[in-house]
Amino acid sequence: MENFGKAAANICTPLFLLKSLKGFVSLGGAYLLRIFIMKIQLSHKFKDIISVDNLLSAWQEFIVGKKQKKDVQEFSFNLMDNILQLHLDLANKSYEHGGYLAFNISDPKPRNIHKANVRDRLVHHAIYRRLYPFFEKTFIFDSYSCRLNKGTHKAINRFRDFAYKVSKNNTKSCWILKGDIKKCFASMNHDVLMNILRQYIPDNDILWLLEKIIGSFSTDGKSDTGLPLGNLTSQLLANIYLNEFDQLVKHQIKAEHYIRYADDFVIMSDNQSWLEQQVSMIERFLLEKLKLILHPQKLFIKTLASGMDFLGWVNFTDHRVLRTTTKRRMFKRIFENPTIATTNSYLGLIKHGNTCKIRQLLHYLLQNDTIRVLK
Repeated sequence: MENFGKAAANICTPLFLLKSLKGFVSLGGAYLLRIFIMKIQLSHKFKDIISVDNLLSAWQEFIVGKKQKKDVQEFSFNLMDNILQLHLDLANKSYEHGGYLAFNISDPKPRNIHKANVRDRLVHHAIYRRLYPFFEKTFIFDSYSCRLNKGTHKAINRFRDFAYKVSKNNTKSCWILKGDIKKCFASMNHDVLMNILRQYIPDNDILWLLEKIIGSFSTDGKSDTGLPLGNLTSQLLANIYLNEFDQLVKHQIKAEHYIRYADDFVIMSDNQSWLEQQVSMIERFLLEKLKLILHPQKLFIKTLASGMDFLGWVNFTDHRVLRTTTKRRMFKRIFENPTIATTNSYLGLIKHGNTCKIRQLLHYLLQNDTIRVLK
């Protein structure tokens, strides 16, 4: 038994080796040792998040583009007093997250946004500054939403690169499984999220603060469900939540050509039947582990040659074109706000696809000031 203990200790000593060990390991045929794969742990402490220095730095980041807002000006009028009081409330755990101001936007589909007050949004930024760099290291390369140096343009370019690889430069059929998680933010379960966070964060005070923020919002009358779209922390928490799904797809399903942007994802393969076999595992994992469901009208498998709608573009084997609804929304906004800045921003967007005629039209409208006349 003593030799068993030494052997087990030798196996577990270099923690980085545990990543390659799963399940049960047999030692001498007599014993089975369960190897638990430990996740990397956040080294920051609660004091690092709530420190006055971190709150001040978070404030400088928060006010970018917001200095003319009335609520921001009111908070900044007695800035140091407000930050010191916030620090004390956090330190002695008397801090309570306030409510939300709700409003609707259409970008491109109707969304319900919930905006916290300035004090709470400052806390969100202070948390984000410390947690994002750590969790960024845990994410897979091919998730592209709300991450530095990622975004939609890089996602659709990665889509194109994967399509070339799978199709062997358009010599084979490229099949694509596309899915969409139904009401993703509104359906995220608070208990599931907290359990995921506990695997990475050993500091109970940080967990207390995160639980305060997560518990400050709920949807559809369910006190344990939902993240508000307006919180900076929601973007990070959603990626942490869905990273569990990403890890399943990459390491259990072993999908080499997988991309996720927010609640949309695609898996590419030259084998249609293999993609069909993965659907049940994906649905089961999302439901049982994350309490999420796939949108039944947005789940399908089709060839790239028939056109795949992804992130505002319809992608084909050798080109991509703007989705019709994206095109209509673009011209609507240009006519509503006929400025050079608005038009140039869309010229920057459409340069990523086959949009020669649209660009010619926009340049013509700009040169002749036709947009302002049409308005």
